Amino acid sequence: MTTTIGEVDIEERARRWPPEAVDAGRPSAKIERFLAGNRLETPFLVLDLDVVADRYLRLAAALPGVRLFYAVKANPAPEVLAALAALGANFDVASMSEVDLCLAAGVDPDRISFGSTVKKQRDITGAWAKGVRTFAFDSDPELDKILAAAPGATACCRILTGGGGADWPLSRKFGCDLDQARRLLLRAAAGGLQVGISFHVGSQQRDPEQWGPALEDTALLAEALAHAGVALSVVNVGGGFPGHYSDEILPVEAYAEAIRRSLGRHLGTSVPTVMAEPGRYLVADAGVIQSEVVLVATKSARDTVRWCYLDVGLFGGLVEVMGEAIRYRIRTPHDGGGTGPVVIAGPTCDSTDILYEHSDYRLPLALGTGDRVELLSTGAYTTTCSSVGFNGFSPLRSYYV
Repeated sequence: MTTTIGEVDIEERARRWPPEAVDAGRPSAKIERFLAGNRLETPFLVLDLDVVADRYLRLAAALPGVRLFYAVKANPAPEVLAALAALGANFDVASMSEVDLCLAAGVDPDRISFGSTVKKQRDITGAWAKGVRTFAFDSDPELDKILAAAPGATACCRILTGGGGADWPLSRKFGCDLDQARRLLLRAAAGGLQVGISFHVGSQQRDPEQWGPALEDTALLAEALAHAGVALSVVNVGGGFPGHYSDEILPVEAYAEAIRRSLGRHLGTSVPTVMAEPGRYLVADAGVIQSEVVLVATKSARDTVRWCYLDVGLFGGLVEVMGEAIRYRIRTPHDGGGTGPVVIAGPTCDSTDILYEHSDYRLPLALGTGDRVELLSTGAYTTTCSSVGFNGFSPLRSYYV
């Protein structure tokens, strides 16, 4: 049976890269040793920094000439930032706190891009004062702030994308249509700013061809600007590079090849700087959450579906399970035995704290109270999405090895 994502034939694409280039999504040997050698209070995340470094170098090799800006929001741990800074990475930030985290990690401010399109004026002023020179916007009021607080900066107007093929779409809230982008960019250039275009095709994007339409729109904008005498300084192709969850994904080289092909077709060499913002791809598969089973029970004697309650849930860092969008793989000490359908829920006294009810998760029939399980590929968007103490539960602990 052929598996496709959008118009992409996974088997055909996989043949174009050797099988060993496709990550299995299993925990690293260092993480396995850490879990075997430590009986720590659950839940906690353990993350292998060598995997992060390997992912960065692999993507950099696949996208030569593209400046990679790590999306700090994916995992802002100082250990992660330091490891990437040592490799020469750049950083995409969403707040002044993230600016300060990067500076504390020894990152030069010219390697920081303030990528949020919703910023307080004082944050733009503060970032500018600390040496940040690249900012994103998608509206007149946001452009007004940049013109006032960051004279001569590089301002990237974010355009709308459809978000098709993404498990976690990022459309609607961010970006503007092409007509508005053209007008805004002309305003920005007239105000003395260097101008660029940015977009994001959606987080956990499983269709490498989604960059093509966005780059085609970018090329149309670039042509319109050129007719007005304005040249683009930068194009930011955003993030979207996926981690390994329950669905099969292509190797990152497939994404890079599709992006390079679309860049060449639509923009050629007309743009001096191309940026990308990997986040999830760099850190997701580097991390594992270990959790304890608190309870396995049914709601009636007739039930065939068990409820499995873990000590980590929606409020403990697994916010991306909302709508069952991100489907983590789960490893148990009873794997290989008989399984049955389950609803998986977190420990809090809140009815929204249900992780998976409709995604046909099946766990071993032998699974019981006190068993430890691992949620794989959980290095992204977990620790900082954990509540500060809802229901009295502590924030998710983390260890970096």
